[in-house]
Amino acid sequence: MNITAKLRARRIEARNRKAVTRAIEQAATPSMRHELITLAQTHQSNWR
Repeated sequence: MNITAKLRARRIEARNRKAVTRAIEQAATPSMRHELITLAQTHQSNWR
């Protein structure tokens, strides 16, 4: 993997982490928040 691809992948991961965090903070109900946290944890451990 070249340097450009690594940088792009890091930016994408950071963008995804921010989006997941924003979704969790703006969840309408506690159960929705819990569901989003569970989903994020199962897909990638470093999102939050």
